[in-house]
Amino acid sequence: MPTYAQRALDLFPAGSNGEYRIPADLLPVIERGSGAHVWDTEGRKHLDMTMAWGAALVGHAHPKVLEAAARQAEHGANFAAVTRVLVELAERIRDVSPCIEKIRFVASGTEATMLCLRVARAATGRAKVLKFEGAYHGQHEVGVTSLVGDRLPDFPEPDDAGVGGDWVNRDVLVAPYNDIDTTGQIISTHADALAAVIVEPFHRCLSPALGFLEGLREVTARHGVALVFDEVVTGFRFAPGGAQEYYGVTPDLVAYGKALGGGFPIGAYGGRADIMEAVSEHRLPGPNYAWSASTGGGNPVTAAAANATLDILSEEGVYDRLHAHGRSLRERMRGVLEDAGELAQVLGDGPLAQVAFTAEPVTDHRSWKASDGARGRAAMLALLRDGVFLNPMGTKLYLSISHGVEEIDAFGGHFAAALARAADATEAR
Repeated sequence: MPTYAQRALDLFPAGSNGEYRIPADLLPVIERGSGAHVWDTEGRKHLDMTMAWGAALVGHAHPKVLEAAARQAEHGANFAAVTRVLVELAERIRDVSPCIEKIRFVASGTEATMLCLRVARAATGRAKVLKFEGAYHGQHEVGVTSLVGDRLPDFPEPDDAGVGGDWVNRDVLVAPYNDIDTTGQIISTHADALAAVIVEPFHRCLSPALGFLEGLREVTARHGVALVFDEVVTGFRFAPGGAQEYYGVTPDLVAYGKALGGGFPIGAYGGRADIMEAVSEHRLPGPNYAWSASTGGGNPVTAAAANATLDILSEEGVYDRLHAHGRSLRERMRGVLEDAGELAQVLGDGPLAQVAFTAEPVTDHRSWKASDGARGRAAMLALLRDGVFLNPMGTKLYLSISHGVEEIDAFGGHFAAALARAADATEAR
């Protein structure tokens, strides 16, 4: 009988549900997870360093999350309406998120970022939006535009062949991350037509330069442009108030997802009440109205799981440990790279890390693209072969509250072995 990996290759393009690009001979099919580990259908145990692309911040199968979801499921999985647990969740998010006055729930981060942009367009009556080179904001057209290419700023690149239409070239502007002078010029030039600037405040795995986010806040406010923080990654990961709290900059709108659901699919967006008024059905079908509805968004099972997740993250010392373990992981990676004689940069903040094989500083998409991507992929595939489950496309390594000293030490050993194996493979070619 075929293995599950063989069956997956027969069913799914590239054998995956998206992005991993794992060679057929390495493809794992996950059976179960617990804490910081997953097991595949062949019985192999893996140290998980992707954690559902960061969605499982509290670890896999956390008992408090599962218990809360199971209790709620007994009373109904979905009503497509506001429920008691959703009201409680919304109040908790508003209490910690600096920008949220009004909020709505959807089922994914993609929907959350898409609706932030739609709401900004409706509220301002303007059409254009600006994003940053290399930024991923989900699977909608803006989210995947200029994601992997390296064209000049102010010119969108449709990196997805399915993204079409003149409106992308007409209404999407692109700026270089961490370059406030160039970005400010683009915003000022297009201000009369610009509805929103969307930014990952922590861009992929790159920290904002000193004054960059503050500069964005100043120039967008000056021109009446909505500043949107995509906190699908940083939300509830860097601090209870996410990147807004961590960096001390408050946007007009924010998108959440991933970690908020404790592994359950979730998305939420919100911000200033006057902007969020654009989705009020009382305005339908009048001007400046944006359609926003989600059948599965904010369902009570996910809301119960999210409330349990926030309970766990509210426990004393959780964020101190997440940051301490993140620093420890990055320091361990730097030590391994130094011992191996590698010219590389270890990137990241909080419980996130990434390695770029280059001797030069990496501060934006272009300097990241200039690193040795083939070397990085070889190292990631060697890690995967050695029992570390991750995304070999090298976007990020994610820690959870289930990762501790033992897991970081284990990863350090795997990383050293992977570098040696990747070097051997390079020499063999």
